[in-house]
Amino acid sequence: MKSVLLIATLIFTFSLSAQTPYEKGMNEAFALWEQQKNTEAVQLFERIASAETDNWLPSYYAGLLEIISSFGLKDEALLNTKLTRAKEFLDNASAKSKNNPEIMISYALLNTAYIAFDGAKYGMTLSGENVAIYQKAQAIAPNNPRVLLGKTEWDMGTAKFFGKSTAPYCEDVERAIVLFKEEEQTIPYYPYSGLERANEISSNCKKETSPN
Repeated sequence: MKSVLLIATLIFTFSLSAQTPYEKGMNEAFALWEQQKNTEAVQLFERIASAETDNWLPSYYAGLLEIISSFGLKDEALLNTKLTRAKEFLDNASAKSKNNPEIMISYALLNTAYIAFDGAKYGMTLSGENVAIYQKAQAIAPNNPRVLLGKTEWDMGTAKFFGKSTAPYCEDVERAIVLFKEEEQTIPYYPYSGLERANEISSNCKKETSPN
């Protein structure tokens, strides 16, 4: 999960003299995130989003950071506060970029954070919603590696919950790796990350299927 926030996702490096205010702000926000100064990073992403009225990325990252930092929380009130804010950020991003598969799968990750906190309470209502989200995102962007990997991880989690083998999904992980490697990375600050996570899951697949 933490691999999502690696600064390696940034494709372009700008000299300080060449930076626009947007570039400078985004670089500072990612630096804060890398330093685990999550509150400051979210606040900066939020300020950038206010200035960049047509750009979905700052709100997207503010929401994503709130979601990622909610995993492992023990306080349900704090969880609800963070995920409510996350949804507001994602809603803002979605308003600027409709039917965006990157934003869509972040809504699924938000649901997963609730389910991870209390599966008995949230699993029944949100599991079906996640299935629908991944199906829609895959229909829009069948070759998006993050969509495929997200759906595959969700399917694996479901299989584990019901005591079934995850082996049938390992081929999808390998296909996601191919898609990650083929993906053209041309948009500054676009969330191209995920290959590291895919390789990690692939390694686990091989361990589970290898003979003792």
